[in-house]
Order: sequence, then structure tokens, then C-alpha cells
Amino acid sequence: MREDNLLAVQPRAFVVTTDAQHTLEVYLNLARRLTVTGINQLWVADITYIRLRTEFVYLAVLLDGYSRKVVGWALDRTLAARLPIAALTHALAARHPPLGLVHHSDRGVQYASEAYVSMLRMHHMIPSMSRPANPYDNASCESFMKTLKREEVYANTYRDLGHLRKHVTVFIEQYYNRARLHSALGYRPPEEFEQVVAAAGPSGAATIEWFRPTEDTGTEGAKRIKKTVQSTRVC
Repeated sequence: MREDNLLAVQPRAFVVTTDAQHTLEVYLNLARRLTVTGINQLWVADITYIRLRTEFVYLAVLLDGYSRKVVGWALDRTLAARLPIAALTHALAARHPPLGLVHHSDRGVQYASEAYVSMLRMHHMIPSMSRPANPYDNASCESFMKTLKREEVYANTYRDLGHLRKHVTVFIEQYYNRARLHSALGYRPPEEFEQVVAAAGPSGAATIEWFRPTEDTGTEGAKRIKKTVQSTRVC
């Protein structure tokens, strides 16, 4: 390899951020049954790691499921529940969502913790969790994390956590939310998309689909039931 001037590319270290091996309560996956029609009906949460020169740090984010806008985020050296709680606090202060918003996450211990679930209930939010080993339920957040790392993290070297925080702030607040175009949003950035939606008038209520077996065919002939979620509230 030296004779041919070849360099071996070392794989990036993998850090597990989801600990689903716990005895805490997990919740029904509502996100895959929910059809959103406006903002603040569904928020999607996730946590990822970022490697600095001498340590790993962790980023928790919350995206609006309709506009793809990052509505809350937090960066810290810990994977404890206080990290996503800080992101949720940021999102609540910025958005003031209506009652009944569906909050979707993986089954990680941080999101299932009593402190986090209590905060959701305090603000009348409905917890929803992904199926085991199924990242597609959390696809919008996974897509954001990939974009963040490809377009920001892997292109820079950060001196420390404070330096990283400044870069992430600029990336999320000035670039991703305000300037980066999304094909799913008609090639608009999230903030512009939300402005267009707001100008069009109030959105309809979200709907949720359930499946119920019919009397004639049993479980194989399940009947699809669509329920309107009034004022984005799931009963």
C-alpha cells in the first residue's frame, strides 16, 4: 500500500445512543397511523452522537413532522434524560403547541423515563414510539441527522463543545430551517413552507387509521377505520 501511495480509511467509531433494554413502559406507534395536515400535530425526536477530538458529545433534536423544521435541540456531554428534556423545553418555548400533539421517538430509556413522560403529560402531549429495530418509523429525524453530519460535521474540525455548539446553531437556525430546500416541501426551506401554509388559512385536523377485524372474514379481512383527530387531539 505504501508503494502504491494508498491510505487505509479507518471506519468511524460507532456509538450506541438507544438503550431499549429497560423495563419502563413503551407506547403504541401512533406516528405510522397518523396523517398530519398541519404544523404542531406531530413532533419526531431522536438523539445522535458527534465525535470531537477527545470525546463524544450528543445532540437531541425535535422536528415538526409536517414542515420538517427543527423546533428544538440540545447539545451536551451526557446521554441522560436531561438532554432530550432540554430539547423538548426549547421546542415548547418556541412553538407553544396545542393540546394533543403526538410526540414520536424510539424506545430509548431517555424517552421512556419517568421525567420525560411526565413532561409530555404535563403539556398534554401524546407519546408514540417506534417498533423495535425499525428506523423507518423515525425517517424524517434520521434524514436530518444524516444531512447534519454530511453537510456540517464531517466537513469541519471542532476545537471543543463550545465551538461545535456555535456551528450547530448556525447550521440549524440559519441554514437548515431558513435556507436549505426540501423536495418534500415543494423545494422550499421549512420556515418558508410554514409561512405559505399559514397564509393559506387554518389546516384540517389530523386523522388516524386503525384496523379492526370484520365479523365475516376475521383478522385477515381487517377493516380500515379512519378517525378524525379534532384539534389535533388523539382520544
